[in-house]
Amino acid sequence: MPIRLLLEHDHSFGPEDIPKLILAFEAVLKELNLNNREDPATMLVAKAIVLAAKDGHLDPKRLQEAALKSLSPRT
Repeated sequence: MPIRLLLEHDHSFGPEDIPKLILAFEAVLKELNLNNREDPATMLVAKAIVLAAKDGHLDPKRLQEAALKSLSPRT
């Protein structure tokens, strides 16, 4: 799972935060219909979740919204 790979090397989050990030990650994958964990897009989602968490978003719903926003095409 790409998010676990990122979190193994990033010690910015405590053990209580990890399940929140994973929950948001899974929700974004489901919303984007990304089922293949080998798809490079899953790593982009994982990075977006981690960046949102570093910005202070630790609520899974807010993480999900922030990640989706960052992944949306700019108009």
